[in-house]
Amino acid sequence: MNDLLRRALADANLTEAGVAARLGVDPKTVHRWIAGRVPYPRHRTRVAALVGRDEVDLWPHVAVTSTPVEAPVIEILTTYPHRWAVPRTVWHQLFQAARDEIGILAYAGLFLAEDTGIMRTLAQRAREGVRVRILLGDPDGTCVAERGSDEGVGESMAAKIRNALVHYRALQDVDNVDVRLHDTVLYNSIYRADGELLINPHAYGIAASHAPVLHLRRAEDGNMASMYLESLERVWSGASPMA
Repeated sequence: MNDLLRRALADANLTEAGVAARLGVDPKTVHRWIAGRVPYPRHRTRVAALVGRDEVDLWPHVAVTSTPVEAPVIEILTTYPHRWAVPRTVWHQLFQAARDEIGILAYAGLFLAEDTGIMRTLAQRAREGVRVRILLGDPDGTCVAERGSDEGVGESMAAKIRNALVHYRALQDVDNVDVRLHDTVLYNSIYRADGELLINPHAYGIAASHAPVLHLRRAEDGNMASMYLESLERVWSGASPMA
């Protein structure tokens, strides 16, 4: 027995026949509702309106179970314990899938520069109209020196950048490719292809190759990927063109 409904009908001076007439249903149907059967949603709405109550007042258990649960915004596609654990194919597929823009923000990015296949992909995508922006650390900058000291590698950090620049210079003459140098404290290296990103967080005293990587996809209602993209733009705005 749905005592909540029975009392609500009595308080509103409504009979089973009267409710049935207003809703266009059989009086036996209304009787079954009072006996405990749950009406269809459209009928629950109209009955609640008739007695001046909310549905939750008449069918509290149904209101709880029928409350829609919003699906979480999934932005993290996968994680890798170390950058070196990211399969080579993932890097290739990331850049190959770009249709509008590729962005690379790192200190050296030497592991990409030494990959002939990736360098060819970057050049190919640029020739096909994709904007390619590469941001590397200024080897003479203070932030690179500090990073080298933090990792315990000293001048080798700057040397890695100079080595990477030798490779990246091959892209300078390709249309839609822009290489700049930054003197910024990086908390993450960012590798972007349109709305997909590989984020390599930096940890004090740990080489970037040994730090984790997050594979993100920008979601319409999310903000994680957008936050990293905003960070990339800020570094880009303060960087200098490679000589």
